Amino acid sequence: MQKKWRKVLDELPDTPEKIPAFFFGHGAPMTMGPDSDSAGHVPASILSWGGASGPLATFLKDFGPALLKKYQPKGIVVFSAHWETDGERLVTDYGETNPLLYDYFIKIAPSFYEIDFESRGDTVLAQRVVDLYKAAGQRARLTPRTEARGEDGRGFTGPGLDHGVFIPFRIMFGNVFKDIPIVEVSIDLSLSPEVNWDVGKAVAQLREEGILVLSGGFTVHNLDDLGCFSPETAKPVHIEFDRAVVQAAKIEDDAARKTALINLVQHPGFGECHFPRADHFVPIYVAAGAGDGGAVRLVTYMYGCETIAFGL
Repeated sequence: MQKKWRKVLDELPDTPEKIPAFFFGHGAPMTMGPDSDSAGHVPASILSWGGASGPLATFLKDFGPALLKKYQPKGIVVFSAHWETDGERLVTDYGETNPLLYDYFIKIAPSFYEIDFESRGDTVLAQRVVDLYKAAGQRARLTPRTEARGEDGRGFTGPGLDHGVFIPFRIMFGNVFKDIPIVEVSIDLSLSPEVNWDVGKAVAQLREEGILVLSGGFTVHNLDDLGCFSPETAKPVHIEFDRAVVQAAKIEDDAARKTALINLVQHPGFGECHFPRADHFVPIYVAAGAGDGGAVRLVTYMYGCETIAFGL
C-alpha cells in the first residue's frame, strides 16, 4: 500500500503555481498513539487501522513532507469536519501562536490533552481569505481570539485549531511547524453539498497564490457503529459506500463527476456510514469546490479515509 501511494505522490504534477486542493482522512486522537486504548472502548481492529502504527498514520507521515517538497506552499488554509458555522465563514487570526482546542467528544486518556503542536497564523492570509469570500457574495470575518468554538458551535470556551487539524498536522509536519502559517476556516453548518462546494470554490484563487488548501474528514464515520472504522469489522454497506465515493471521484468528466459526488448523500448506504450527522463527509465537497474545473486523482485508496487531489 505504501509503495502505491508514494508512487502517486511522486507522480502528482509539480505545479507550485497552481497547487491542487486535497481532501484527506484527518485521523483521530488515537492516530497519535499509543496502540492501545486505556479508556477501554475502542476495538483493537480500529486501533490497528487508525492507530499510530496503522496505514493512516503511516500515510500522513509521507503526505506532509511530499506536499512541502512538491509545492513549497507559502501558507496552508485548512477546513475541518470539527468546525461549522451557520451561513458565515469564520477565519482564524491567531497571530504568532495558534492555540489548540482539545475538542474530544469521547472518554479519552489524559495524555491526549497534553499533545502539543506549535504553529502560527497570519493576519494577511486570514484577511485575504475573508476578502475572497466577500467577493464571492458570502459572509465572512476574522474570528476573535476569545470566541467559543466547537464541533457543534457550542460548548467550548476559547479558540484554537481543533483536533481535526492539529492531530494530522502534527503527524504530517512534526510538533513544531512555524515556517509556514496555518489558517483554519469553518465549513457550513447546513452540511449541504452544494453550499459547501461553494465554500471551497470561493477560495480556489488561493491555489494560484502559493497557498495549499486542505480539507479533512472521513468517507465513513458512524459514531453509533464503531466497527465501521476498520475494514476488518465494517459491514458490507460501509464497504459499498466507500467504493462508491472512490468511483465517483474517478469520473473524468467534470460535470458528471460533480453530479456523482453530490448524489452520494442519496446513496442507500449514506445514513449507515455517517451518523449522527454528515459533518465528516462534507469536507470532500469543500476540497472539490476549491479544485473545481480540474482533473482529479485518487492519492490513496484507504478504506474510510481516502485522500483525493482536486484541480490537477
